[in-house]
Amino acid sequence: MRTVWVASERSDDLAEIADNATRRGIQVREVTRQELDDISSTEVPQGVVADADPIEPAGVDEMLAVPSAFLVALDGVTDPQNLGAVLRAAETAGATGIVLPRHRAAHLTPAAVKAAAGAIEYLPIAAVAGIPAVIIQAARADVWTIGLDADGDVPIDDLTIADRPLMLVLGAEGRGLSRLARERCDVVARIPMYGHVASLNVGAAAAITCATIARLRTATL
Repeated sequence: MRTVWVASERSDDLAEIADNATRRGIQVREVTRQELDDISSTEVPQGVVADADPIEPAGVDEMLAVPSAFLVALDGVTDPQNLGAVLRAAETAGATGIVLPRHRAAHLTPAAVKAAAGAIEYLPIAAVAGIPAVIIQAARADVWTIGLDADGDVPIDDLTIADRPLMLVLGAEGRGLSRLARERCDVVARIPMYGHVASLNVGAAAAITCATIARLRTATL
């Protein structure tokens, strides 16, 4: 991180951010709310903007080689806020990496980064040509793949492979998993639904599934 701009009308939280930045040798500049809005790439910067170094892309081979790999792959998710929500859910569940397609998918825009709430600072993120090819790559690396689909064969609570190196594959909003991705996954699981609403957005589905996998993995230790 190179510079932090903070609104002059500081709250206690903003003062803490500024103090932490100063202690780390990061330049802190106090500006008006209007100046902050002009600098920001989002509509609601909430009193602080940081100029940070770009996120370095990770390599898929290295991510798959982690002994306790728990990767999350997004198969065509296009909404930046949903991407950010998935990143946040994955990181809190102990995921070890994220795989994103290079094309026809959301990337790390300011909206996605803000919705991720800091998760991008801890999660390696790889960009790939296509998720179906990565599923094949995962199989060669002895990493199991779990696709999530409303019509999946197995409830997520019954995933017997949750304690193994794995990659969770989440489909796009609306259309779900692509045909090739679904066909190549080792297991296609579903979230049991008990109410009248038949579906969840990908951010909510990721939160539930990642938390369930984390619980199942912890239970086997």
